Amino acid sequence: MNEAERREALADFLRTRRARLAPEEVGLPPGGRRRTDGLRREEVALLASVGVSWYTALEQGRDIHPSEQVLESLAETLRLSADEREHLFRLAGQPAPMRTLPADEQISPALQLMIQALDPHPAYVVGRYWDSLLWNRAAELVFALNDGIPPYPQNVIWRAFADPAREQAPEREGIGRALVARFRADSARYPGDPRFAQLIADLQQVSGRFRLWWSQHDVSSTPDCHKNIQHATLGLLQFEQMALEAPTNPDLRVMIYAAQPATAALLERELLVAAR
Repeated sequence: MNEAERREALADFLRTRRARLAPEEVGLPPGGRRRTDGLRREEVALLASVGVSWYTALEQGRDIHPSEQVLESLAETLRLSADEREHLFRLAGQPAPMRTLPADEQISPALQLMIQALDPHPAYVVGRYWDSLLWNRAAELVFALNDGIPPYPQNVIWRAFADPAREQAPEREGIGRALVARFRADSARYPGDPRFAQLIADLQQVSGRFRLWWSQHDVSSTPDCHKNIQHATLGLLQFEQMALEAPTNPDLRVMIYAAQPATAALLERELLVAAR
């Protein structure tokens, strides 16, 4: 993003966070009829102890440079999560833990060996742009990572939104929203990166759902969680999903699906059959 785009993104983010809060949630009386949902700008300014005209200019994308103290006050007023607070600081141009782009996304031999050794538990490595860079046989069996969709065949979020059948599945709304929120948080670490900009533009072109959820400016991290997968041929598969950062390269994320005992036994049988 250039400077104007960054300010506009900050303005959009503040507006969407303000719109999701009811006056009662922040200790204010409901008041009269409201033209739009959420808090008014005057209410946010009052709660954050800033001037109304100053806050209005910030939401209009004007050339405003809020201090760390003001950003902390806004984050508290808007009830931002830890991920949203970090996102706010980045959009405001304030110092935040930033990751530098390494020369490449090379995977060490030790990491390669670990991924392969995890069979029958699916595991794969995702790069900074969410491309699947390496995976084991169990991950291929469960996720068919070789069967991608051009022009980003190995990209995790592209696979989720470029396939019309997957995008329109009603049960995928929660999954899709969470993916977009995590992708937005990750992409904000690299402002101005042309490859991120192109991927985001292509996703908005190919998917109405992505376009809608991207405009809502939600951000989150990748949580450890239980995951049920209804596989077309293997039936119900149950995992504990976790995401680990590669210690030698913070741009690499290791996705591990620790299979429940019945699922692990099933996958092990399938892998033995495939190896014959």
